[in-house]
Amino acid sequence: MRVAFLGLGVMGYPMAGHLQRAGHAVTVYNRTTSKAEQWVGEHGGKMAQTPAKAAAGAEMVFACVGNDDDIRAVALGDEGALSAMAPGTVFVDHTTTSAAAARELGAQANDAGIAFVDAPVSGGQAGAENGVLTVMVGGSVEACDRAEAVAACFARQWRRMGDSGAGQLTKMVNQICIAGLLQGLSEGLHFAEQAGLDPAAVFDVIGGGAAQSWQMDNRAATMAAREFDHGFAIEWMR
Repeated sequence: MRVAFLGLGVMGYPMAGHLQRAGHAVTVYNRTTSKAEQWVGEHGGKMAQTPAKAAAGAEMVFACVGNDDDIRAVALGDEGALSAMAPGTVFVDHTTTSAAAARELGAQANDAGIAFVDAPVSGGQAGAENGVLTVMVGGSVEACDRAEAVAACFARQWRRMGDSGAGQLTKMVNQICIAGLLQGLSEGLHFAEQAGLDPAAVFDVIGGGAAQSWQMDNRAATMAAREFDHGFAIEWMR
């Protein structure tokens, strides 16, 4: 399939790579041109100078950018992807945004005869690189099914949660749960350190009980080592 991918950050870069390796003809766009050039050099495919040029002729357009303003910038306006997409095509937004932005873009896409799917992901940079992301999806059944068939190369789980915005609302639940776990984990680590305990030993023993979590398994040791560069900004979580 001819596809476009807009946004080559820590998530989008490997996701677009999975699409190219799966045999799709991928054209990428990134605000920083050098990143798009690097991607083409590594994966092949093509690059475009604007979202509209990347989307021209594409049967499906994927996006994974930063926030509400970023997705509006690549989707709307004369140089936005929607302006170049043909009726019957699908726009899949993997950005974590507000449900309001998803519904706004969904309505504008629908007016142009384009299907819009809000499809935020969970799994982090490692999940994107390994092609095992969990995707929470909002949109029509038909559009979600079409997008799932293509996104299968980087998604281990794809679940339609309802109409436009439902994917983003589900991602909000995900973020609330993760934020609470991270706060509790950091408080526990601080307490262990202040009490003079060995944090590694503490988390080893309590990790076998009811306190165990993905965050503890994957973040307790890095928190103790003061290593926090894992591809997702605390400001975006907030």
